[in-house]
Amino acid sequence: MNMIHAFCILVFLLQLSFTGASESGIVEGNVSKPHSRPYMASLQIQGKHTCGGILIREDFILTVAHCENKQTITAVLGAHNIKKKEGSQQRIEVAKLHIHPKYKKEGYRYDILLLQLKNNVTLNKFVKTIELPNSDENLPARVKCEVAGWGRTGQKKPSSDVLREATESIQFNQECKYIWKDSFTSSEMICTKFDKKNGGVCQGDSGGPLICKGKPQGLTAFVSLCDCNDPKYPHVFTKIISFLPWIKEVMKK
Repeated sequence: MNMIHAFCILVFLLQLSFTGASESGIVEGNVSKPHSRPYMASLQIQGKHTCGGILIREDFILTVAHCENKQTITAVLGAHNIKKKEGSQQRIEVAKLHIHPKYKKEGYRYDILLLQLKNNVTLNKFVKTIELPNSDENLPARVKCEVAGWGRTGQKKPSSDVLREATESIQFNQECKYIWKDSFTSSEMICTKFDKKNGGVCQGDSGGPLICKGKPQGLTAFVSLCDCNDPKYPHVFTKIISFLPWIKEVMKK
């Protein structure tokens, strides 16, 4: 690992201490059409957004394991502006956290988490589940995908109250491995190309989806600590299809 890599260490897109938590965010991009992504969940602690997630069943939200928190997590669904109490919003506490058994906090592998809600959400035009990808789906490089999240719009910029989105493209695995070395595992991760003009995910955007061809293929995991919008450092996502058996097993129980 050269001097640049040693300095620009990867960082989870959640600051793990609650007092220093940074909200999720999209650099550049556009404001989403209100309620155009009804599967999006804002995971909040004491009313403060900490992570994103996606609703995959009336009682389950999928996110990343480093979003685990000992404090009570409230899932806010049907939201566009998370600073307002919109009539479309549903706020439901998380009853149980199902963290992948192989996940370790000091590492980056097996970074996936299922949140079981205390009550089922009410499905309507503002709140809908999203279908998971098939295990045999293949994502070649250069496929364009969408990312979405609330909050921070740059490395040192303030957060956005409304949902924002941007476009990123699937990167070659060998390029991801070259940049991220042992931190990148192609069997469990996807990484993306982006440019400064269009931007993409940034610190605090953990758990939000990477949507490719209408389905969630990844969950936002980590970026460069130096600059989340530096195209030299691909963004990395947990690869959902690698964990489909585990997801189905947990929800079956």
